[in-house]
Amino acid sequence: MPDTLEPVTGSADSQYPQAWEVLAEKIRSRTAKVGVVGLGYVGLPLAVEYAAEGYCVTGIDLNSGKTDRVNAGDSYVGDVPTAAMAPLVKAGRLKATTDFSVLAQLDTVNICVPTPLRKTKDPDMSYIVDASEEIAKYLHPGMLIILESTTYPGTTDELVRPILERGGLKAGEDFFLCFSPERVDPGNPKFQTKNIPKVVGGYTTACTDMGRLFYSQALEHVVPVASTQVAEMVKLLENTFRMINIGLVNEIAVMCDGMGINVWEVIDAAATKPFGFMPFYPGPGLGGHCIPIDPFYLSWKTKQAGIEARFIELAGYVNGNMPHFVVDKVQNALNDVSKPIKGSHIHILGVAYKRDIDDVRESPALDIIHLLQKRGAIISYSDPYVPEITVDGGKLVTGGEKELTEADCVLVVTDHKAFDYKSLPARARLIVDTRNALKGLKAPNVVRL
Repeated sequence: MPDTLEPVTGSADSQYPQAWEVLAEKIRSRTAKVGVVGLGYVGLPLAVEYAAEGYCVTGIDLNSGKTDRVNAGDSYVGDVPTAAMAPLVKAGRLKATTDFSVLAQLDTVNICVPTPLRKTKDPDMSYIVDASEEIAKYLHPGMLIILESTTYPGTTDELVRPILERGGLKAGEDFFLCFSPERVDPGNPKFQTKNIPKVVGGYTTACTDMGRLFYSQALEHVVPVASTQVAEMVKLLENTFRMINIGLVNEIAVMCDGMGINVWEVIDAAATKPFGFMPFYPGPGLGGHCIPIDPFYLSWKTKQAGIEARFIELAGYVNGNMPHFVVDKVQNALNDVSKPIKGSHIHILGVAYKRDIDDVRESPALDIIHLLQKRGAIISYSDPYVPEITVDGGKLVTGGEKELTEADCVLVVTDHKAFDYKSLPARARLIVDTRNALKGLKAPNVVRL
């Protein structure tokens, strides 16, 4: 894909360092050797996009199971079809390794490693630090390094840059350093890596322009910003916005439940307003690697500056309490049919954190199962994307129709499209629906959030 942005050019006597034009020409001519550190749901799709545009791409991951599957042309990420990846591997444009020494031959490196929260809700930067230290060993003049892992504002300049500069090379002069937030939405059929607008901010103007040039070769729309801190803040704003609005609608759902009002009807009616309202929907809790986690990077950072992030903390509390609300809802529904929760068989429909994907990270289903088991319930589950899960050290394997029909209560936690909701009221004794998956179906054995 050609660079459709305004031309970016440099020379030795311009604002750009001497190394700029050398790397720029490699990127434009597709001779730049591209590297991606971390081959998860962010890194692998990115690697495939660049390989598809004609670049030679090397993926690096410590998990040999992932690198072996990439080299076999076998995709393990839902948004990357094996049929699209395998020809790229066969053509020699995509390969993977656990050996970081290949960095010495690369021109660009995207860091796409995890950034989890510790139990104390402060960010775990160990993966970024480890990746940066490995890159620093093989850093050479003219390289472009882009951090994509979601993190707090200041990480790129304050943490990554000093590590990379230990060997004497300077960011913005000898090599180029940027931050570009990943915006992947797993399972979204409309927006994927290629057509999601790509924000990028650099340590210097030259860094930003190099990042813009690099991304514009494979992605449809690039949005340059003034600094790495702006780019880092963009992702946190996006997911904090979602987290707080979901927290608001979850609190409204609890209020409506106490007043006997159908919250789903309220939202649908409010959404008819053509301005000033954006519908968000309640649910059993937040899941995934982004929305439940990213806002707390911001909360942690602002506390260091003496600023209290009250909205974030309150929304986190409301969303974190939803699994407890759901379990209370199940217990009350069982009480209404004269059954105690202790000893009752509860079948969970869907354990992935969102519809039609296989990811269980931070899934509210895991918290719900834990809470139900603490109250003495017997648990089974069905999920076409998740063959087994581990909760509190115990393994559960996905069940089927027998478990569903024999259960005292069926709890809809993840609304996969594969489930037959229309016939569910006739197949299940009692249903608690946390996703409005049975919308429009009126049955006496259905209880809604």
